[in-house]
Amino acid sequence: MAFAKELDIYLRSRFTLIVLITSEEERALQTVKDVCEHSQRPCITWDVADGFQSLTQQKSSLPAAKDPLTALDQIDKVETNALFVLKDFHDCWGNAQFKRKLRSVAQRLKFTKKSMVITCPTGQLPAELKNEAVIIEFPLPKEPELDLVLENLAKTPGVKVNLTKLGREKLVKAALGLTASQSQRVFAKAIVSNGVLDERDIDLVMAEKKQIINESQALEFFSVQETPSDVGGLGLLKDWLRLRERAFTQEAQDYGLLAPKGIALIGIPGTGKSLTAKMIGGLWRLPLLRLDIRALFGSLVGESEARTRKALELAETVAPCILWIDELEKAFSSGGLDGGVSTRVFGTILTWMQEKTAPCFVVATANNISQLPPELLRKGRFDEIFFLDLPTLAERQEIITVHLRKRNRFPQELDIVNLAMASEGYVGAEIEQAIIDGMYVGFNQGREVTTTDILTALKRQVPLSVSQKEVIGNLRDWLREGRAQSASFEEIHQAEQAFVPLQLEI
Repeated sequence: MAFAKELDIYLRSRFTLIVLITSEEERALQTVKDVCEHSQRPCITWDVADGFQSLTQQKSSLPAAKDPLTALDQIDKVETNALFVLKDFHDCWGNAQFKRKLRSVAQRLKFTKKSMVITCPTGQLPAELKNEAVIIEFPLPKEPELDLVLENLAKTPGVKVNLTKLGREKLVKAALGLTASQSQRVFAKAIVSNGVLDERDIDLVMAEKKQIINESQALEFFSVQETPSDVGGLGLLKDWLRLRERAFTQEAQDYGLLAPKGIALIGIPGTGKSLTAKMIGGLWRLPLLRLDIRALFGSLVGESEARTRKALELAETVAPCILWIDELEKAFSSGGLDGGVSTRVFGTILTWMQEKTAPCFVVATANNISQLPPELLRKGRFDEIFFLDLPTLAERQEIITVHLRKRNRFPQELDIVNLAMASEGYVGAEIEQAIIDGMYVGFNQGREVTTTDILTALKRQVPLSVSQKEVIGNLRDWLREGRAQSASFEEIHQAEQAFVPLQLEI
């Protein structure tokens, strides 16, 4: 493991205070023990319940300590060149005497071969300790470790496993993003539910993972079912996506193709950006994770950056996946009044996008490009930047047909062409709402919805082409400058010719 190698380097370099961020204490301690045994270094743990305990073979007697301050005193005095793993020490971060003692001991240990590792669930260190400590994060288990969890569970008496090699691989991949304990519980639940562990349990594992990932607050797991046929228009964007449908397969890697980085979808609300993100997950059959930018921000110093790193790390663990960053401009709406937190969060995301090696395909959506830093949308950051404009006449016919069929209505019974012409300047979401409003009229009158019902609902709306006329004009100028690709047309002049006129009045 890369973590084990990194820890070994820190210990041999005589780093005296290491803060290990993990929610998997048991698994982390096993890894620390393996590192110490490999280097023949004694390893001793301490906690407030059991005091000092030997994690490796320890011949000499252990000191006694019932509280953190006494434990630090004993570590300072003991002669053995051991690694001391201190559990739950983060509970004392607010104690001034404890912080001072920890700093002093860490400084004195520089002249010895002793080191301290503090295990804690978050990386929120007091300012006084940041210069003394190095922070390392314990990674979530990869496929080999999860496969071992499954193998150990399969050896339990009475457990039935009916998995092919491919089925086992799919089940393990479905558990990526879970801790070892979580995956073991999910596998056990699947066995109890069905009496046997087989490929049917993949959906159960995915459902459990969805619940666990959603608890992270910043990430939301979507079970997508949308296909290109559920999205009206956007023909060029759909062709671009279909061409890369097999981009994350081993076959593509063997061919020499790198996994695509991602796309940015720019346009006014209601043009299908969010629906497109869901459609990509369904088309490529990959997990879709939505990153809630607003949920990243916390009140404590460093909390926002820590949440961001944790969310991105979780996305990498689940990879290959699609990471949907919705309404990206909202991350920078503070106007610089948040002490630079939004700038640091943005920098963390930007650096990750540039340096990530995991196959995480980023789908970033934005409504207002004026609030976005120019470095985000420069060429090379994304594979492509698509502009979603007001739908054309042909696209509106397709959108109307999609929404009618979605609600089990028969498009041939309505005047689709008339509806498409009447909805000029309306975005897809506005057309959908007009269909819903019209259906309510028909439903309450005990009859089928008519063309007149939908036309009347359209006339009641004030379309975005009126209320956001200037915004659309600015976005179109952006397209003319060659800074984006039309989602519907190959050439810019084709898109210009098809521009829906912006309404001055309705």
